[in-house]
Amino acid sequence: MTTTLDRPADFSAARRAMIDGQLRTSGVNERFVLERMGAVAREDFVPEQARGIAYMDRAIRLPDGGFLPAPVFHGAMLAEARPRLTDKVLIVDGGSGYLAELVRPLVVSVETISAAEGAQGKATLETADLLLIDGAIEELPAELAKRIVEDGRVVTGLIDRGVTRLATGRKTGQSLSLLPLAEMGIPRLGQFDRPASWSF
Repeated sequence: MTTTLDRPADFSAARRAMIDGQLRTSGVNERFVLERMGAVAREDFVPEQARGIAYMDRAIRLPDGGFLPAPVFHGAMLAEARPRLTDKVLIVDGGSGYLAELVRPLVVSVETISAAEGAQGKATLETADLLLIDGAIEELPAELAKRIVEDGRVVTGLIDRGVTRLATGRKTGQSLSLLPLAEMGIPRLGQFDRPASWSF
């Protein structure tokens, strides 16, 4: 006899509630975003003991010290990025692998690197049309910015005076500046912190 405890949990209702109660109410209504976030199971990207809270409006810490950010961050990031079928995408992963799974069917190729590799500008992809950073950074390293093609885009979390915001930018010549957008809770990627400086 199969008991309730033997059956695999059904997270489809939680996924719908995430879309209707978090994404739509935050202004994320792009069809492709809702379809991808409705199709990818967040519960598969967290530890077993955290599966029950996979759809809550908060970041989930992972065993290796990384995070799965809150759904609204990923929804807003995809809406700003508007991935194209011709895009080569470089993703700096926050530790979960979830963002890459959201993006993969929308573009021609995806390379995922760790936050430590991203902070050092290490990637096998020589150039990318779109850079996505799955967390909040203090600054974008020059070596990483070099990999973005002319008119390429970047979407990331950005830390400014202790406040985290979604930010976007576009590369023009050698210039790439980030424009802060909506304030939201985004896990910090400490590998991208500016070096501490002394003041007297």
